[in-house]
Amino acid sequence: MTGPLSSRLATLCHDIVTEFDSDAGGQVRQIGNRLHEPLRVAIAGRLKAGKSTLVNALIGRRVAPTAAGECTRVVTRFRYGPADRVDVVTRDGRHRSLPLDDDGMVPARLGTPAAQIAYLDVTLTDDRLRTLTVVDTPGLSSTDTASSDRAQRVVGDAPFDDDIDADSAGEIAAAEAVIYVFTQAVRADDVRALDAFHDASARLATSPINALAVLGRIDTLAGGADDPWPVAVPLAAQQATLLRRTVGDVVPLAGLIAETAGAGRLTDADRDALAQLAGLPADDLQLLLTSADLFRALPAPIDPERRERLLTRLDLYGIGFACANLAAEPRLGTGELARRLLAASGLPRLRHTLEQSFGWRSDAIKAGWALTRLERIAGHTGDPRLRTRVRDALEHVLRDPAYHRLRLLDAAQRAATGAVRLPADRESELIRLATSDDPRFILNLPHAADHEITTAAIAAAGRWRAYAVDGAGPAQARIAHIAHRGFQLLAQEVRQCAT
Repeated sequence: MTGPLSSRLATLCHDIVTEFDSDAGGQVRQIGNRLHEPLRVAIAGRLKAGKSTLVNALIGRRVAPTAAGECTRVVTRFRYGPADRVDVVTRDGRHRSLPLDDDGMVPARLGTPAAQIAYLDVTLTDDRLRTLTVVDTPGLSSTDTASSDRAQRVVGDAPFDDDIDADSAGEIAAAEAVIYVFTQAVRADDVRALDAFHDASARLATSPINALAVLGRIDTLAGGADDPWPVAVPLAAQQATLLRRTVGDVVPLAGLIAETAGAGRLTDADRDALAQLAGLPADDLQLLLTSADLFRALPAPIDPERRERLLTRLDLYGIGFACANLAAEPRLGTGELARRLLAASGLPRLRHTLEQSFGWRSDAIKAGWALTRLERIAGHTGDPRLRTRVRDALEHVLRDPAYHRLRLLDAAQRAATGAVRLPADRESELIRLATSDDPRFILNLPHAADHEITTAAIAAAGRWRAYAVDGAGPAQARIAHIAHRGFQLLAQEVRQCAT
C-alpha cells in the first residue's frame, strides 16, 4: 500500500531496526509498519454531527452505530481484514474479540467500561477499506460529563498530553488526514477543535492540504421535503471561505440518505411503500411531507411502522425526492432509485473530493507523517548512536529530488494557513504545484502542448527566483526558492515524458 516516497522510508526504518534493539528501535519499527498500511483518515466533529453516519456511507455498509451508547464514546478504527470482527483494545494493551451484532454492526454493549478502552479495532472484508482506514472519534459536548471531557481531550481545546487518555489520543494523532463534520454553521469551538486536532496530527498539521470539512445533514436546512441544495451550496461556500486556512474544501452532504443508498439499505418493500405515497394527490402528499409529526399522524396508504422506517432511512427530503421520481417513472426499480438517491445525497461529490484531496498525494502525506516522527525520535532519544543514524539517514533521503514534494507541501501549508503571507496569485500557484501531478493544471494551461508546458514551467521558475531576490521578505524568500526548484523539476519531468 506504499508509494515511492513512503516505500523508501519504510526501507530506511527496516534498516535502522536491524541495527538497534531498544525502545526507540521499537518506535521506528512501528513507523515502518504504518507506512505499509492504507492512508488513515479520522472523522472528527461535535456530538450528533453525523460522524458515524458518514463513516457508514464511506464504507458502504451500516456498521458504526449512530445512536448514543458505549461504543460511540470511544475511538473506533475501521480497517480491511480477512474476517469481520471487533477487537476491544484496553489501555493496558489487552485485546478481547467480539462478533458483530445480528444486524452486522459494532455491538452497542462492549462488556468493558469505556474509560478502560483505548480504542475499538474493527476489521471488515469491504474492499473500500483496502485503500483507506477510517477512524471514528468521540463527539464533543456530550451530555455525559465524563464522556464530554474525554472527547474534548481527544479532539478539543485541551492539548494532547500524557496525563489524558493517552491511548485514544495517540490513535487520533496517528491519522494522516482529517474530515471534520459540522451542521448548519461553523461555531468557534468547531474551529478550535479542528485546530487542536491538527496540532497533534501529522507533518502537514493545521492545513488545507490534508483536511476536508463536511456540511452534514443538509436535508434539514430547507425544512420538510423541500430541496436543500439551493441553501446548502452557498452555505458550504461561505463556510469554506471562513475555514480556508484550515480545510481544503467544505462539501455538503445529506448523510442519512448517503448511508441508506450507499449501504444498500433501501429494500424492494421500501420502494413499494414510496410508490404508494407517490400515488397520492399532490396536495395530500405535500401536506404529509410538511413535518415528521404530520407524516406520522395524517392518514396515508402505508402503516405507521413502515412510515417510521422510511423516516429513519430517508427523512422527509429523501422521501419526497423518491416519491417525485416514482411519480414521474412508476416502473423505476429499487436499484435505480437507490442510485438516484445516492446522487442526491452528495456522496459521489464527497468521494471525488476525497480522491482529489487525499488519493494520489497520500504517499507524500504518509511520508511527511513518518519524517516528523523520525525527526522526533532523533530529537528525544537518549542513544547518541541512534540519533546520529536517524539524522544521517534523513539527510540522505531528503537530498533525493523526489522528496522535494514534501518541501513543497510544507511550503504550501505555510502559505495556505497564512503563516507566511504571499500575493494571492503566487499562493494559488504554489498550492497547485504542491498538490497536483498534472502540469497543465499546475500552470493553468489545460490545452498546451508538451513544449509549451516546458517553456511555461521554466518561466514560472524564473518568476519565483526573481521574487525571492527582489520583493520577498526572508520567510517569503525561503518559500520562493522551494517553488523555484519545484518548477525546475516539473520542467525536467515534462521533458523526460515527451522523449
